[in-house]
Amino acid sequence: MSMIFEKKLPIPQEVKAQYPLSDSLAKVVEKNLDEIRAVFKGEDDRLALIIGPCSADNEDSVMDYISRLRKVQEEVKDKILIIPRIYTNKPRTTGDGYKGMLHQPNPNEEPDMYKGIVAIRKLHMRALEETGFSCADEMLYPENYRYLSDVLGYVAIGARSVENQQHRLTSSGLDIPVGMKNPTSGDISVMMNSITAAQHKHTFIYRGWEVHSRGNPCAHAILRGYVNKHGQSLPNYHYEDLVNLSETYAKSGLENPGVIIDTNHANSGKKYLEQPRIAKEVLHSCRHNSDIRKLVKGFMIESYIEDGAQKIGECIYGKSITDPCLGWDKSEKLIYEIADSL
Repeated sequence: MSMIFEKKLPIPQEVKAQYPLSDSLAKVVEKNLDEIRAVFKGEDDRLALIIGPCSADNEDSVMDYISRLRKVQEEVKDKILIIPRIYTNKPRTTGDGYKGMLHQPNPNEEPDMYKGIVAIRKLHMRALEETGFSCADEMLYPENYRYLSDVLGYVAIGARSVENQQHRLTSSGLDIPVGMKNPTSGDISVMMNSITAAQHKHTFIYRGWEVHSRGNPCAHAILRGYVNKHGQSLPNYHYEDLVNLSETYAKSGLENPGVIIDTNHANSGKKYLEQPRIAKEVLHSCRHNSDIRKLVKGFMIESYIEDGAQKIGECIYGKSITDPCLGWDKSEKLIYEIADSL
């Protein structure tokens, strides 16, 4: 057999019972979600800032980073709503390499999926307990969402997952905002079809159950750039791109038109130091065109304590082991500059 069954994993209900969320923290989550939903429904004109490491590879450094965000949030709370990234699942283009804390709680050890499930739940709970943040994660595996469903504030569907039926239908049953990235090809119609599917109700199979979803009115777009047939990265955050998306939304009849601009990935050509410039250009477009300002709900920024990236095993505290990230000093400066421009 090519597939070896190692062990049966506990269902989400069992893990939640073992690592429960207190009533007081559940109220914090609901308050956070009310604020986050309001941004994506256009009831709150603050910008959402989904910011943090490319991958959450170390609990202590991630918590150090998020604690720093908490202090900044208090100073910009009238203009910006920060949603920290705790990305515990890492999609890999070829399938090789570090796949995130879910697979390897310790990047230097062998994969252990049960330890990973526990580790990611404990990390998201620790962030909530110590900072009051309901954080963002990528829904790489739709069937695993329930392990974190009571603690998350935001979910992103990646460029390689956005065409997948199970990702779309699962998104339609979530109570939190879900961002749908454009596919790596850059085909905006694929992203819009995904948003449409997520906003509608469906009947489908999920974790062995027949389930019915009610539709997610807060499903929205994420522009992350794209790759052409020659393998070159090209951006889609420019003024003309945003006008086109605004017009496409107007024709679609979708609820709550909105887009998050991913300032890294193909938009920056993975040149992480370009992220502040990209954010500022988008803000300029917002000032120039009121339709774009209504459409742009915020930014997704890859940021950590140290600039750049390192190889697994180098052990530089707070430095990404996947995509290069903007260091803390530059990130803090950028947050204040965004707030001052609003």
